[in-house]
Amino acid sequence: MILIVGLGNPGEKYKKTRHNLGFMVVDGLQKIHGFSDWQMKKKFKAEISQGTINNQEVILAKPQTFMNDSGMAVKRLIHDLRFKNYDLFVVHDDLDLELGKIKVVRNRGSAGHKGIQSIIDQLATKDFVRFRLGIGSNLKLKMATEDFVLKSFTKEENEVIKETIKKTCQLIVSYEFNCC
Repeated sequence: MILIVGLGNPGEKYKKTRHNLGFMVVDGLQKIHGFSDWQMKKKFKAEISQGTINNQEVILAKPQTFMNDSGMAVKRLIHDLRFKNYDLFVVHDDLDLELGKIKVVRNRGSAGHKGIQSIIDQLATKDFVRFRLGIGSNLKLKMATEDFVLKSFTKEENEVIKETIKKTCQLIVSYEFNCC
């Protein structure tokens, strides 16, 4: 069984922002593979969707704790559903990667991403798979990081993001069944 967590912030206000790219990817997986409808599970502090991919049971999760406290939900899911850390995939935005770039890492530090740091702190390990998705750099726009990640993508960027979501969904499925 695999747990795939997309990081983001709950609520309509944040739905199409850069920081919610992780949510967008798990929404894509849910639709592509015909998973169950999203259900809020208060005990996990997350929305959950379940299904199978190539006969492998998969749980998708969107923590509803806000980005910087994502670790609370992930810890609860790991503990209560008896997952191992190596069964955890986390999908998140990454300010250090150019728009559309995808990088897969395992057993790495947070590089300043507060949602990832929360997960590392709560699990007391960094040994899990991360799908880092480039959202561009705020340096070009010279704005605060918090402001940049909470901005929506431009019309032009949305085309790149659609392709990024599609490629990430394909990559997760191939990674899942080729490595674990």
